[in-house]
Amino acid sequence: MPDTTQPALTPSGQAPAAEAWAEFDRLSARGAAFLGTPYAIMGGAMSWVSERRLVSSISNAGGFGVLACGSMGPEALAAEIEATQALTDRPFGVNLITLHPLLQDLIRVCLEAKVGHVVLAGGVPQGQAVRAVKDSGARLICFAPALVLARRLVRAGADALVIEGSEAGGHIGPVSLNVLAQEILPHLDEVPVFVAGGIGRGEALLAYLEMGAAGAQLGTRFAAATESIAHANFKHAFISARARDALPSIQLDARFPVIPVRGLANGGSARFLLHQAEVVARVQGGTLTRDEGRLSIEHFWAGALRRAVIDGDVEQGSVMAGQSVGMVHSEQPVAEIIRELVDQACAVLARRGAPRPGFSSAAEKGRLG
Repeated sequence: MPDTTQPALTPSGQAPAAEAWAEFDRLSARGAAFLGTPYAIMGGAMSWVSERRLVSSISNAGGFGVLACGSMGPEALAAEIEATQALTDRPFGVNLITLHPLLQDLIRVCLEAKVGHVVLAGGVPQGQAVRAVKDSGARLICFAPALVLARRLVRAGADALVIEGSEAGGHIGPVSLNVLAQEILPHLDEVPVFVAGGIGRGEALLAYLEMGAAGAQLGTRFAAATESIAHANFKHAFISARARDALPSIQLDARFPVIPVRGLANGGSARFLLHQAEVVARVQGGTLTRDEGRLSIEHFWAGALRRAVIDGDVEQGSVMAGQSVGMVHSEQPVAEIIRELVDQACAVLARRGAPRPGFSSAAEKGRLG
């Protein structure tokens, strides 16, 4: 477990000023306190990637790991939580998909395992799910794609929010984090708000903290970490990619909707376009019904993420990645990634010199432990 009691080094090899560390602590204090961690840095819940090893490594390094339940059933989730707890005694959360048919059972598993934070993602959570989490005393984290929905979720009982921009990997919304942050952060302070999507460096983390964010969630950089179980081919694809290579999936015909997914363009992406064109032609020709066509398009990528992450088929599999993939230059340990992010943020603060108005030297303290 890394030592978080001493200041890390900046790229120049010099320790940041104590004032810089204290200011960074002050800016991220709300998020860190909510998560119960030294750093207000969450790991994104990535199917097949955010499992016991990566999640425990993020938490052990001072961040907040989040298990991706995905399509797991209750027994599999219980086993994964137990395995994660065997690897870390620090806080971590569990991400559950609101459309899962066994959602209430999955929530019960989390609560029985004394998971302190439950993330409900993939849609607006129903009241029954919210009550089940809240009644247990666990903290509820939800995703908010707009200010009006953010306020609705807070009224419903969300203890914290994540606003995720279209720069993120995997399933995405239509609005960039840059715009979402401007829309939401100045106008909502009832609960901590974490930002996500395209964050790859500490300077960006600092900028959002100064806008009012409680912390940040990162996925792409952790997906290529040493502790990630992703196949070597998958990690190499990340290291070799540029930001412009992480593209959203394309919808050819509005009658056959495609939920946008951002990933690295490859042979599978080209094949998906051909598949959509073939389906449209068959529906128009009467050999497929519209419902059959929609189902065929929806099922095209079934198993494709696993093929890329676990089997290493990065040509035909789904290589989900955010635009921050252009900042993945090597396979790094999780602790090194987190320290690098914090070092970069503190280096900016140190270069500014004297603390800004409102900063108190009394805030100088040791690192949170």
